[in-house]
Amino acid sequence: MILGGVPPVPDVFDPRRYAAGVPHDDYRVLRDHHPVAWQEEPEVLGWPAGPGFWAVTRHADVVRVLKDAAPYSSYVGATQIRDPDPADLPFIRSMMLNQDPPQHGRLRRLVSRAFTPGRIDRFAALARERARTLLAAASRTSREGDGTVDLVAAVTDEYALLNLTDLLGVPESDRGLLLHWTQRVIGYQDPDEAGAPALDEAGRPADPRSPAMLKDMFDYARQLAAHKRRHPADDVLTTLAHEAELAPAELEMFFFLLTVAGNDTVRSAAPGGLLTLAEHPDSYAALQTRELEVAPAVEELLRWHPPVLSFRRTAARDTELAGRRIRAGDKVVVFHASANRDERAFSDPGRLDLTRSPNPHVSFGDGPHVCLGAHFARLQLRLLHDEVLRALPVLRLAAPPARLVSNFINGIKSLHLKVT
Repeated sequence: MILGGVPPVPDVFDPRRYAAGVPHDDYRVLRDHHPVAWQEEPEVLGWPAGPGFWAVTRHADVVRVLKDAAPYSSYVGATQIRDPDPADLPFIRSMMLNQDPPQHGRLRRLVSRAFTPGRIDRFAALARERARTLLAAASRTSREGDGTVDLVAAVTDEYALLNLTDLLGVPESDRGLLLHWTQRVIGYQDPDEAGAPALDEAGRPADPRSPAMLKDMFDYARQLAAHKRRHPADDVLTTLAHEAELAPAELEMFFFLLTVAGNDTVRSAAPGGLLTLAEHPDSYAALQTRELEVAPAVEELLRWHPPVLSFRRTAARDTELAGRRIRAGDKVVVFHASANRDERAFSDPGRLDLTRSPNPHVSFGDGPHVCLGAHFARLQLRLLHDEVLRALPVLRLAAPPARLVSNFINGIKSLHLKVT
């Protein structure tokens, strides 16, 4: 019911909603009428209820929150909507993602020495050949079967994972572990990804970010770092393992961050972009004839299907945003997918425009926490789309995509295409 011409505040918290698609209509209601809106946080999928949070949906407000760490802290309550167990918070705060300047800047500078554009660019030829090989195998599989292929299972999951493990320096025999850890941490809200959740002593689902649930990953990171010190190579883990300023616990946290965030950014963006092109055949045809260029097209595909839906900050002091009083301790959650469709920042944002310029999307965030691996992600996406254009004359959906149950990651679990 609309009272006084103002629609009620829609729910954009429930992760189950996102399995049906990103709720763009509800985001628009929020942007137009409730740009900073209180959201309830009820118990869902066995996870306990929370205190609620402020949903920030306009582009300018999202950028303000992301850029200004003084009132909007990553450290106070970490960066996920759900509150961590208070006993786990000191551990979670030690990750770069969950720190504020100046501590965040110190860690970012250290890892940036390993994550250099030059090192990343050296992977370009390998990544291109990998995309070509995976697409060729997918085409053969479709011809031998019913003419369809799941590009997520056959191409994009492997492409993202193998590129990341090459960059990190993970042995081929251990690469499946990274996908397992990513699914466990990112897909914890989705039974298809995470399976039955592990339970704590009280019978509640165990937080996948807790020290107990991450022990196997951290043990592996410690062993791998020791191996890299004995057998150095041209990879990120070798550089980090030899970084004197980096404490062992900090290195292990970096491994966790790079494994999960580095994998799932491309793992979500790649099938999202291909789904978008399948739904816009004229745009795909224009790319194939080289009427349009791939690089700006990738930026628009990222705007259209951002890999990350939301990120949390916590008010470190009383403040005000879009006329709403935010009290110290309140959770403030920015919605990237909404900001990317804000009419105040983009002309005709509901239209896919592969030549859009400027394109100030926030799919890789903004401010001090802008995605450290954005250069690597863009490179992978450009190469993949370039090879898809060569390998697949037509992108035609054979079935609706299966989407991740998550209010955090804009994931595609399967993307079945008819291959011709």
